Amino acid sequence: MGWLYMLPALLFLGVFMVYPLIDVLIYSVEENYNFASQVYSGYGLFNYSYVLHDTYFVQALKNTFIIVMITVPVSTGLALLISLGLSSISKLKSLYQTLYFLPYVTNTLAVGLVFMVLFKKTAYSDGLINLLIKAFGGNAVDFIDGPYWAKIMVMCIYTVWVVIPFKILILTSALASVNQDYYKVARVDGTSSLRIFCRITLPMISSTIFYLIITGFIGAFKAYSDEVALFGTDLNSAGMNTIVGYVYDMLYGNSGGYPSYASAAALILFAIVFTITIINLLISRKMVTQ
Repeated sequence: MGWLYMLPALLFLGVFMVYPLIDVLIYSVEENYNFASQVYSGYGLFNYSYVLHDTYFVQALKNTFIIVMITVPVSTGLALLISLGLSSISKLKSLYQTLYFLPYVTNTLAVGLVFMVLFKKTAYSDGLINLLIKAFGGNAVDFIDGPYWAKIMVMCIYTVWVVIPFKILILTSALASVNQDYYKVARVDGTSSLRIFCRITLPMISSTIFYLIITGFIGAFKAYSDEVALFGTDLNSAGMNTIVGYVYDMLYGNSGGYPSYASAAALILFAIVFTITIINLLISRKMVTQ
């Protein structure tokens, strides 16, 4: 009876997850695949070799790793600090929580347009951020169409801005679930606030923090729409493409029609995410308080 109850879910997963994964695996090893005639010359690893040596994929891989390595720890750390601040106030707490959560429910493209207004330098305006920079004696920088370091900085700031509300919500809930008796006993013993945080708060919410880190890594590796919101659809020209963007371009972009290359890139991304997730899970087993 148990298997019978699970049958609809198993069928759904099989049709929409297992079969596409097998199909992608087959596509990735079909060499010289012609999308129009649906024929190929044989099986091999040429598609993987082509993708790994493609300058556009290498650039996308670099961009993705920079975004992941910067935004995940920064957003998690800032979310923890803000959540601690929200947990320590009583008046207008609900209002502050709502304000911090607004970016999460706002359309991604709408937020991207706002960031373009803030950072983009045009013939008519230098943008609000450049006005502030010049007010302090600096030189205006074109953050959208200018140097690579400026574009990647805007991308990281934008990503942190978009993902941090969800992390604040989760961490605030985790902090509220900690037994207050621990804090009362610690204060009676005269324990400092820093020691309370390190010895009580962090261990109690460690599982939540590692959950956010793992899901943050997975989400950051799948970044694509955020880049489109800031730099447009031609991310290769902007030098700001990601792995998911590369896969999309190989399927539907100007250089599209190559599902074998797209499948190989998708499986490379899967292998990277899977490996990092396993490493995080192994670390969490040793550091998370049960």
